[in-house]
Amino acid sequence: MGRTPKDTITITDVARLAEVSRATVSRVMNGRLSVAPEIVERVRAAAEQLNYRPSDLARSLSLGRTNMVALVVPDLGNPLFQQVLRGITNASAAAGYKVLVAETDEDPEAEAAIAIEARRRCDALIMVSPRMDEDRLVELLPQVQPVILVNRQGPAKVSSVVVDYGRAVRIVVDHLVGLGHRRLAFLSGPAASASNRLRLEALDVAEREIPGLDLVRLECGWSIEDGYAAVERVLEARVTAVVAFNDLVAFGLLARLNEVGVAVPTDLSVTGMDDIGLARFAVPSLTTVRVPQKDLGELAWQRLLASIAGPAGAVADVPELRLAVRASTGPVPQARRSATPDDRIGWQQQGDIYELGSSAGMLARYEFGRRMPQVHAPRPYLHPVRTLGGHPLTEASPVDHRHHYGVSLAVAEVNGTSHWGARTYVRGQGPTLLTNHGQQRSRGVTIDDRELIDDITWYDEQGRPQLVEQRRLTGAFAFGGWRLDWRSVLTARYGSIRIDSPSTTGREGAGYGGIFWRLPLVETTVLSADGAGVEAAFGSSSPWLALVQGDVSLLLVQPERVWPWFLRTTAYVGACPALAWDEPLALQPNQQLALSLTAVLLDRPLDASEARTLAGRL
Repeated sequence: MGRTPKDTITITDVARLAEVSRATVSRVMNGRLSVAPEIVERVRAAAEQLNYRPSDLARSLSLGRTNMVALVVPDLGNPLFQQVLRGITNASAAAGYKVLVAETDEDPEAEAAIAIEARRRCDALIMVSPRMDEDRLVELLPQVQPVILVNRQGPAKVSSVVVDYGRAVRIVVDHLVGLGHRRLAFLSGPAASASNRLRLEALDVAEREIPGLDLVRLECGWSIEDGYAAVERVLEARVTAVVAFNDLVAFGLLARLNEVGVAVPTDLSVTGMDDIGLARFAVPSLTTVRVPQKDLGELAWQRLLASIAGPAGAVADVPELRLAVRASTGPVPQARRSATPDDRIGWQQQGDIYELGSSAGMLARYEFGRRMPQVHAPRPYLHPVRTLGGHPLTEASPVDHRHHYGVSLAVAEVNGTSHWGARTYVRGQGPTLLTNHGQQRSRGVTIDDRELIDDITWYDEQGRPQLVEQRRLTGAFAFGGWRLDWRSVLTARYGSIRIDSPSTTGREGAGYGGIFWRLPLVETTVLSADGAGVEAAFGSSSPWLALVQGDVSLLLVQPERVWPWFLRTTAYVGACPALAWDEPLALQPNQQLALSLTAVLLDRPLDASEARTLAGRL
């Protein structure tokens, strides 16, 4: 009769078949050397015949060890720590060990308790980049021996595997200095990070040793979100290159720079640290220092195993650091300078786009919207639009409203077709996503240096023409900054036209649609001829509107017909002269509609008095 699941093969069965004691079988299975070779052979043959496998738990109790090692890391979401874990797991498996992983969630206060609990369950401990202070670490280490530290130097008696992050950051700085950069920003990592302190110390040395080097240290963090949130402070620092704490911070920085229209590396070079797997797939690909994370994990295991089981041969050194030079770094941009009396602003074609600029640099870029998704109502637009000092005053496809694109002629409904993008307000239903998105398609552009003329046809969602537009865009220096003039003439060439907004279809106060200017989402002060604040300007017939964001200002002026102002500063920052504020706008066949808006961009905050004066001089 065969055995049932309850009749599991035991060490007693093996002992009976091999004609030895249970203790002898145990010694053979645990690899002890105090058993005669012929008995070892007989026991193993019996075990093989019975398909016997010893219990891991029983073996652990017998040997007084678990064959497990604990790994404590600050954050498992960080690809750096994932690669260290992979190296440790692969190397320890070859020695018959498993890895227990514990995460501290970047909490220095919880680290000691987590480390002690993990060590109680395992034979040894690996701590990766511990965040606790030095005194607490020195107090903890004797309690958790055997232990090894990764990316943190401990006391002399404790093994460690440490990357020289001071050397790594100096490699990056030397690379940027070789490209001509002298004013750099360092986005600092977590204050509790020992590797961050090494970076800061190396930067202090570099600043003393490299003539003319000017380093701006900005508190940041370690995550993509931290890098994303740091862009405005980076731009305010007027640097030409950024050294990010790690690749994740650099990824966030690159994403936000792309949104605000800062070209990398043409306008700003960006570097990372660690060379995680995604670094070469960033846009643009990221220049970074290669830190061999997986190798660090393998090396840490080798040194820890030597302390557990005794030396097993020579242990390698920490691999050499190397710079991976990719597309995110380039020569220092030509220094911006103030306009000279003979300087001028003009248009130039750059591939399939057009740029407006002067000796002060690129001031505005005109794109045709060909890569916009259909649900965004593709249309030509300006982005970025910058002050002479380089501060961006537009957003394109931001997270809060993906269908906003810099400065564009965006209208909620033209005969029911959306030229605004996203959802359409339906009476009785509210904002509803419809398949009614049209397209504004350029038929051809001409430039004469000072003026860009774009002939555009507006199409409905079925591809049928609705309107033709001639758009004229010019730039000129003005009031210590510069002015952008937009004038469009729409012609109802294909029949009568009705322009609506959500307000005309039942949503009170949502009369948006016209030459719409989307600004960065930062704290904004609103000024108008009717007073300060959004409440005074919203829906007013003020001929001008000023939006002040810190040390920069955007003055919008309606030089011809004055339409009511639509305005937002909370969920997003945007403004436009509203074509259908509370009533539809009708055009008869072949009737024309002229729209114009003048913008003045200044690297200084305006007050109401100066805004009124400048508007009156336009």
